[in-house]
Amino acid sequence: MKILIINGPNLNRLGKRKPEIYGRKTMEDVLAEIRSAQPDTEVEYMQSNHEGDLIDKLQETDAEGIIINPGGLCHTSVSLRDAVEETGDRGIKTVEVHISDISKREAFRRESLLTRVCAHNIKGHGTDGYKEAAQWLKEH
Repeated sequence: MKILIINGPNLNRLGKRKPEIYGRKTMEDVLAEIRSAQPDTEVEYMQSNHEGDLIDKLQETDAEGIIINPGGLCHTSVSLRDAVEETGDRGIKTVEVHISDISKREAFRRESLLTRVCAHNIKGHGTDGYKEAAQWLKEH
């Protein structure tokens, strides 16, 4: 199985930015954990602070499953939502991951435009949410 993990804006700062909310693990740590837990799974990773780059990657992927943490774009980007919906139309399951529980944060962070177009959602499980998402994709 091939999984594409996409992180949106500011997630290049994972492990450094607001560790009290997002933890101290880097994305390299998270990827190593996923690869160790699922050695038979090919894991491709991409992060960008640019919405169009994320959309381009979703449109061109040949992955069988996608894990996306869109960061703040989940609250604002109809275009990203539409790209995620289109991957589902192609039979690719997408799991939306949020490190923090966005439903318990500031009012403007509580709703994600992507939630309804993703096959599964994980929020508030810290960086373990990525491993849970990879496991969910393997099982479904």
